Amino acid sequence: MSPSSFFCIPVYRSSNYKNCLFTRQHRRRQNKDIISDLSDCLLIHILSFLNAKEAVQTCILSKRWIFLWKSHPNLTLSSSLFRFPPNLNEFLSQILSLRDVSTSIHTLNLSYQHDLELSLLQRIIQYAVSHNVQHLLLDYSCYIEYFPSCFFSSHTLTSLHLSAHKSYIFSIHKPKFPNSLNWPALTTLYLKGFAFAPSHYDCVSVDPFSGLKVLNTLTIDNCIVLAAQNLCISSVKLVNLSILMWPFKCFNFGIELYTPSLHTLTLTGHYTPNIFGSKSVLSSIKQVSIDLSSYLPDPILLNLLVKLANIESLAFYSHTLEVLSSVPDLLKAEFHSLRNLKSLKMTIPSYHSSTITPYMKVAFLIKNSRSAKVEMISL
Repeated sequence: MSPSSFFCIPVYRSSNYKNCLFTRQHRRRQNKDIISDLSDCLLIHILSFLNAKEAVQTCILSKRWIFLWKSHPNLTLSSSLFRFPPNLNEFLSQILSLRDVSTSIHTLNLSYQHDLELSLLQRIIQYAVSHNVQHLLLDYSCYIEYFPSCFFSSHTLTSLHLSAHKSYIFSIHKPKFPNSLNWPALTTLYLKGFAFAPSHYDCVSVDPFSGLKVLNTLTIDNCIVLAAQNLCISSVKLVNLSILMWPFKCFNFGIELYTPSLHTLTLTGHYTPNIFGSKSVLSSIKQVSIDLSSYLPDPILLNLLVKLANIESLAFYSHTLEVLSSVPDLLKAEFHSLRNLKSLKMTIPSYHSSTITPYMKVAFLIKNSRSAKVEMISL
């Protein structure tokens, strides 16, 4: 072998070795776990997009993720995530025991379609309140009378969503909602499938919200009033009110408004509730949306539009126009309201049972405000 050949061999191998080394390092950089190098706060923010089961499962990704879920401030739990209800019960019990006790709960969302042990439900609520829960959503058979006392005096709760079990939604046997509440920070309240009852049988109205001093948004869905004529809503800070009325004709009730800041009113369901209030309260309402799902005559609807004289935005959905047409001699009725109307939005069903055309109804509604912008959507 010549000297030149002798020296060429190691040079060739050295170059090949460097190339291979470069390739391995390049691949290692490409396969680097960049996400795990992020800060804890960013990783926990990523976990906030997962439900509780998925968040716990991230512990198998790497050593970096083993304990992160324990500091996850949001707990989203649903029975639909588990094949067998006992598995969820065990999971709930374990997750409460293993979480970092120093971590507050920002949001607890529990949706449960099966039987949940009352002691476990009480433990969940007590745990959430003791860990400064801010947003609480419970879609379950809410035996609210068995909730721990700390629930009714939470000073951190800002948003509460309570939905009774489906078996209560269309039943007259609904859980009773308490009249005395102490949630000083609560701004948003959603109640579905509850009954309101006065403290004394001789009361003609029930007022369960007067203690909520900073309540801003209230939704009452498929609720009834027992042994009283009216539901009283007293709230100085209330801005948004939504009422969903379903066909419990034996429990028809009026709604008394003591809400000087009320701006938006949304009405949905089978009929229009009879709404009362001072002139100053009713004049504060600027936006109204009405979505009726029944063709039944409803004389209260026109009377409500007369009361809400200062509204600027009006939306009619579903069969609301047809219900309005049930008013005898509608086009001849004295109508001096909606002078400040700026926007009228309407959906028009393809079938019209009334001889009054949609355009005639529109003309009736805006006759005192010809400059109103009209948007009509045909279904």
